[in-house]
Amino acid sequence: MKIICVGLNYELHIEDLGWKKPEMPVVFLKPDSSILPKKNPFVIPPFSDSVEYEIEVLVKINKVGKCINERFAHKYYDEIGLGIDFCARDLQLKLKDEGHPWEISKGFDGSAVIGEQFFPKEQFSDIQNINFRLEKNGEIVQSGNTSDMLVGIDRLIEHVSKYYTLKKGDIIFTGTPAGIGPVAKGDVLQGYLEEDKLIDIKVR
Repeated sequence: MKIICVGLNYELHIEDLGWKKPEMPVVFLKPDSSILPKKNPFVIPPFSDSVEYEIEVLVKINKVGKCINERFAHKYYDEIGLGIDFCARDLQLKLKDEGHPWEISKGFDGSAVIGEQFFPKEQFSDIQNINFRLEKNGEIVQSGNTSDMLVGIDRLIEHVSKYYTLKKGDIIFTGTPAGIGPVAKGDVLQGYLEEDKLIDIKVR
């Protein structure tokens, strides 16, 4: 199982970071050890003083595919979920400034939260019009809609499958909207896909 993440896929998020808009999707991987076990709290790692949340819509791949044309991409997934991509932002920026790969700032243990369940994509009238949000301590900190993606889900699958063979069970994190921010011990994070609460975790 692969966790494939797409960065800088929402314009306002790019503005938040002050980064340049990419010419092609930014893709990176998280190892399976990054998945936060169900019911576990998120523990801030000792190597970072600035861990930030990023709420994202997830797509679960349902069969093997390589070099998938965008027209046929819809056949390779049938479930939609919600996740949090935690980022050790201080480490990421340090590595980026030094010209080094920054995967360890994204792929550390527990950095990938996968919601309690996935929903059949048929439940949504339009995959590219799904509302989602993250609440921290009861206040909305991120709110997005998949219509705001710079590169839509089917095009992402076409792009990613040029480089990686997609396999059943692989999960794609499709990018985060504006509003990323830090977490601190004691925080409670709750994520919603439309009005369904799929994430409810404590930070320690």
